[in-house]
Amino acid sequence: MDTRRTTLGSGLSISRVLTGLWQIADMERSGTLLDPVDTAPAMAPYAEAGLSTFDMADHYGSAELIAGQFRKQYAKEAEVQLLTKWVPKPGKSSKAEVREAVGRSLKRLQGESIDLLQFHAWHYPDPVWLDQLFWLSELQEEGLIRHLGLTNFDAAHVRVACASGIPIVSNQVSYSLLDQRAGGEMTAVCEEYGVQLLAFGTLAGGFLSDRWLGRPEPVMDGTATWSQMKYKRFIDTIGGWPSFQRLLQVLDQIARQHEVSIANVATRFILDQPAVAGVIVGARLGERAHIDDTLRVFDFSLTASDKAAIRQVQDTFLPVPGDCGDEYRKPPFLTASGDLSHHLETFPLPFQPVPGPRGSTQVFSGTPWEGMAGYSRAVRKGRHIYVSGSTSAHGAKRIGGDDPAAQAHFVLDKIEAAIISLGGTMEDVVRTRIFVNDIRQWEPVARAHGSRFAGIFPANTLVEAPLVAEGYLVEIEAEAEIPDA
Repeated sequence: MDTRRTTLGSGLSISRVLTGLWQIADMERSGTLLDPVDTAPAMAPYAEAGLSTFDMADHYGSAELIAGQFRKQYAKEAEVQLLTKWVPKPGKSSKAEVREAVGRSLKRLQGESIDLLQFHAWHYPDPVWLDQLFWLSELQEEGLIRHLGLTNFDAAHVRVACASGIPIVSNQVSYSLLDQRAGGEMTAVCEEYGVQLLAFGTLAGGFLSDRWLGRPEPVMDGTATWSQMKYKRFIDTIGGWPSFQRLLQVLDQIARQHEVSIANVATRFILDQPAVAGVIVGARLGERAHIDDTLRVFDFSLTASDKAAIRQVQDTFLPVPGDCGDEYRKPPFLTASGDLSHHLETFPLPFQPVPGPRGSTQVFSGTPWEGMAGYSRAVRKGRHIYVSGSTSAHGAKRIGGDDPAAQAHFVLDKIEAAIISLGGTMEDVVRTRIFVNDIRQWEPVARAHGSRFAGIFPANTLVEAPLVAEGYLVEIEAEAEIPDA
């Protein structure tokens, strides 16, 4: 059986069950803020029980302030790890903005260095997310951040970040008996690059518990918590309340055999998955705690037959669509509100369109060759968009290192950015051409293309051709046709 602690990166010891503070934002949604001095002592029982790792974010209401106050009051009594996130708005950014965000969290947390700073990106086609990660890496070298992680990244962009040399140690994603997306390509990429998963939603907002066994389907009205509203959408997605109740019945049988709770079984199952460093169990500080029950997860092991029974029920579920984090980027938005209205207003265009000759519109991505060789990244003429052959160049950097799949995904991001900026979508692409520097690397490039154009199936050619600059493994061009209005 696993121990109660594990290590992230180069020496960050964390409890395998982390205490999540995102429900503080829900507790404050009426507009009345929690007092940090009064609320901080509610963290003490968790730390004293060995659950000394707390997870929060810059936008979880007063969570950082409360955690900082707790560390100030109790640091001598209990060693704690305070993990937070930076979730910037989409659009232009600067290193000064990144430094300001990190400094703001440090001030709230009353520390000199953030134990783990987890970064969220809203829109991969806009390469600003890579700039922000490189700047965070530089702040890590300055000592303001101990370890750098991701949150809600999909497998392709974990690969892009790691292959580009950014020292990522973790990715925090939804992972539960209902949501198994992280068990596929995500786990493979994490194992390849030494990244560990921090799983949230493991108890589905409390639905995966004895409380809901045999209960009628709830109505998500104004009395429901944000967690309940969010994870009821997951239940609806995998097949609805009857399917969920079948899972609870199986979990109840297993729990009775081990003399534990349904929540213990749900948590233990995810803790046993490859690449999982820990699970995050939410806490409503000062309202209720389930510390004794939570600790029982370390007192038993699931048998092979237990896991097989759970898998048998899971096989009847409809899959949660997309990859990890897609619920924050594309429909169906499996969020508390069912859209992104409580997160952000809009996505700015990745590239600024400018008028071109003879009624055309152009965009430029800023690579050094565009000006030198006299071409744009893409041109729109009428309903047609033509995207130039694109490599993984980003300013003076080569993104994706020596990983052909990582380079291909970044190139496809660049193509998508150009098409979006000119009024189209990837669904409008009718033709792509792929040039690989070494034909032996065709398959990871082709698979990247296949994952991004699943269900679209443009005409395509892939050939071997020596590329101009050293280190570039793949170049792709595309053509799109905008449908009539």
